[in-house]
Amino acid sequence: MKKVLLVAASVAVAAMSVVSCDNNGASTTLKDEVDTIAYDFGVAQSEGLKQYMTMQLGVDTAYMDEFIKGVREGAMNEPEAKKDAYMEGVKIGHQLQQMAKGLSQTIYPDDSTKAVNVKCLMDGIINGLNGSEKMTAEEANNEFNEKMAMRLFGDNKKAGEDYLAANKKKEGVQTTPNGLQYKVLVEGTGALPGDSTVLKVNYEGRTIDGKVFDSSYSRNQPLEVNMANPTVIEGWIQVLKMMPAGSKWEVTIPQELAYGARNMGEIKPFSTLIFTIEVME
Repeated sequence: MKKVLLVAASVAVAAMSVVSCDNNGASTTLKDEVDTIAYDFGVAQSEGLKQYMTMQLGVDTAYMDEFIKGVREGAMNEPEAKKDAYMEGVKIGHQLQQMAKGLSQTIYPDDSTKAVNVKCLMDGIINGLNGSEKMTAEEANNEFNEKMAMRLFGDNKKAGEDYLAANKKKEGVQTTPNGLQYKVLVEGTGALPGDSTVLKVNYEGRTIDGKVFDSSYSRNQPLEVNMANPTVIEGWIQVLKMMPAGSKWEVTIPQELAYGARNMGEIKPFSTLIFTIEVME
């Protein structure tokens, strides 16, 4: 019985013990078994947290004291909407640094010494958040995409303009007021399509360097185009309205009547496109 009492006394002392640490640690009074369980669980989590801190959050272990200070404040202070908002803003600010790095790699793929100004990125976000920027997010996105496309694929635009200028002088080529060019290969004798006509069209599309990117001939399957709701590029809509049934034309479509700044895979932004179009019925 005396031995059992001694064991019980030792457990009680352990439960009430203070976990002493050096100046960089924490002193904790473990009042009971549940406190001990919580403490042990905390120690068990520390190694995984350290890996997450360094590998996922990118925190330098040289600043462990600052990280621990933040952990203490976050865990022990009562939630405050104002402070919580600030802390979440700090997280986003850190993410902007990574975002700026990614944007830099896109704009300067061959020069790691150049980088975008993270302050410009930050100011754009802040002005969008607080409403001081009059341009909508959608307008800004469109402008961003067009400027990025021009920076990366501006050569396509110039090459297309040069091609159109040279093609315009070729025999039989006619040019519409908005720059679309066509040459009649077979003169159709059928009717022009109406606003609700469904057309069957064979076609081959290629870039100005001669690369074929699409062909209904190779699939042996004509394309159906409903003129009431044509889901084709603007250049196609314009030319189909001009082609009598039975016609076969070679059509050169400026980039602004094709896909413009959009990247369509094989069709790069600002690409002038050439189509052989045959209206079958």
